[in-house]
Amino acid sequence: MFAAPQAVPAAHAGGVGELAHVVVALLIVLGVLLVLATLVRRARSWSTRGPRHLEVLADVSLGAKERAVLLRVGGVQLLLGVAPGRVSALHVLTQPLEPLVPAPESAAGGVSFQALLRRSLGI
Repeated sequence: MFAAPQAVPAAHAGGVGELAHVVVALLIVLGVLLVLATLVRRARSWSTRGPRHLEVLADVSLGAKERAVLLRVGGVQLLLGVAPGRVSALHVLTQPLEPLVPAPESAAGGVSFQALLRRSLGI
């Protein structure tokens, strides 16, 4: 190699064809990731189907790792505080609350990103 540099083949300069192959491969990888993400999201919803003896009605973040969760157990609703390594019953509701249906528009008066994405995907 050092004695005869003319014997070493010259490096092949990439062309438009090679760039097209790279772009197609990238699009295939992104497509596979999107399909897998959709399957994971649907698999999570499959696991929640079944008997409705225990149901999470609502949850809200109270801090970095703390949450308040409203559960329905049979006919009783419980408000729980959830933190790492600890779950505390905060209140047992005597009159069950009706779950709120989220509005499709954001509080700022515009259409939410989720609504726009669903509309653009035709869902």
